[in-house]
Amino acid sequence: MKISENLVEIREHTLSGYKPLVDYGGWRVAVLNFSDDLRPENITALQRHNETDEVFVLLRGRCILFLGEGDAVVGTIHGQDMMPHTLYNVKQKVWHSHTLSEDAMVLVVENRDTTFDNSPFCPLTGDQQDVIVTLTSQLWPT
Repeated sequence: MKISENLVEIREHTLSGYKPLVDYGGWRVAVLNFSDDLRPENITALQRHNETDEVFVLLRGRCILFLGEGDAVVGTIHGQDMMPHTLYNVKQKVWHSHTLSEDAMVLVVENRDTTFDNSPFCPLTGDQQDVIVTLTSQLWPT
């Protein structure tokens, strides 16, 4: 017997990449799964959200959260190896991106009004792209 959506919404996302699952009031819950564009060697820009913080929780697999200092451009880049079931709140206007293992799933909670209009990207230099690859190999040695 199927339970009515008046009682509970059941949503999932098993394909690659990002997908919003629930929008309610001022907030959104989404899932971010592995995708090729998030391999360390494929990350060419960091994004920030000018109007809101953004929360990430690693549900399974591995994920590195890359954080960039700076305002108009990205300066120093840091890598945070995320621990499962731990909440990471990226503050408003902080440059960020991720790399995920192929089995990873990250829960994302953000402002419902988070759009490309208020979430610019900053291209990375070749040296900064190398930093992301280096940080990944340091945090995830083979």
